[in-house]
Amino acid sequence: MNSMASKLAAFGAATGASAAAWAARVNDLPGGPAVNQLSFHPAATRIAEEQHWLLWMLLIICTLIFVAVFAVMFYSIWKHRKSQGAQAASFHESVSVEVAWTLVPFLIVILMALPATKVLVAQKDTTNADLTIKATGYQWKWGYDYLKGEGEGIAFLSTLDSSQRALSSAGTPEGDNYLLKVDHPLVVPVGKKVRIITTANDVIHAWMVPAFGVKQDAIPGFVRDTWFRAEKIGDFYGQCAELCGKEHAYMPIHVKVLSLPDYSAWVEQEHKRMAALADDPNKVWTLQELIARGEKVYAANCAACHQANGQGGGAIKALDGSAVVKGPLAEQMHVVLEGRNNGTMPAWKQLSDVELAAVVTYTKNSWTNQTGQLVQPADFNAARQGKFPAEGAGAAVSAEAPPVAALDGVTHQTVALAAR
Repeated sequence: MNSMASKLAAFGAATGASAAAWAARVNDLPGGPAVNQLSFHPAATRIAEEQHWLLWMLLIICTLIFVAVFAVMFYSIWKHRKSQGAQAASFHESVSVEVAWTLVPFLIVILMALPATKVLVAQKDTTNADLTIKATGYQWKWGYDYLKGEGEGIAFLSTLDSSQRALSSAGTPEGDNYLLKVDHPLVVPVGKKVRIITTANDVIHAWMVPAFGVKQDAIPGFVRDTWFRAEKIGDFYGQCAELCGKEHAYMPIHVKVLSLPDYSAWVEQEHKRMAALADDPNKVWTLQELIARGEKVYAANCAACHQANGQGGGAIKALDGSAVVKGPLAEQMHVVLEGRNNGTMPAWKQLSDVELAAVVTYTKNSWTNQTGQLVQPADFNAARQGKFPAEGAGAAVSAEAPPVAALDGVTHQTVALAAR
């Protein structure tokens, strides 16, 4: 018994020391979680401030009621205990007491309900928004579409940065923004009312940013909305707040609030970026062009799970040497369009035809998968209509470009530069 107690004590001490060591390695993240945080994030919107005030008001009222009720109860028990000769009184109902203990709780509930209703109504008032953005939940990333206001037409996916997933896989948490860093944050202007429309592509997600006092479910087939008006410039963080599958922990939200001039500059830059990335739907791509484009698509969307070297890990299957990847085009096209294994491999319909064609071609011609196969965007356009290539199609490579296997010693980066 003493030996067991000693072991438990040693384990507890080691665990405590380890926790203290981890805590010492990180700092508070402005706009995000803090070390040893016990309360809400500092409020960045009026709604969040009202929510904080409401919490403390209700907590104080409930604490006072708790103390008063238990004080009377314990006093009565102590004062009228049997050992002191107390005798139970015999009496009938008192109208005054009945009225008092009905009226007082009613007034307390009204006192609590009025400010709570005011905050709740304000949270749901999404009218007169300066900017409307649709947030679509995917397994496991967020898609943002700027629907109205300055920035209309901008659209992008926001995914956990691949370096963060690598740190998680290695079991080496690092940085104050661990598992909160994304490749493309949501950008909004300060002082403007932003309406967020939420929906989902696969399962239920929830868009939550604590500093804004915002949490709204994103449900497939339904459209919900919420809003915020950030009053501070800076970076603010949240996460999907609905258990949405095995990658739930890797679905962060990063909102960057900019000044009005900086936001306008960002909008102009995004429009230029999107114009540069716009693809001719009728273009026939060469193998090198698809590989160069696919390498970027893979790094942004696939490497977080399948790793940059295509080896996968755990429940994530390797792509390097995969029978699916090295097999007929139609089989892999079905996988990326429809998903597999109950969402373990999510569907990627949100990517464009060019992006899908590029990433499939990239995986078929990377690492040891030197198949020489390529798929054109037009093939994915047809596949969305249910028309997949026949088995064996796509094996022939355009004469404009030799198979990657022939480019012995040449890296994909070199191929990408040549394609430009």
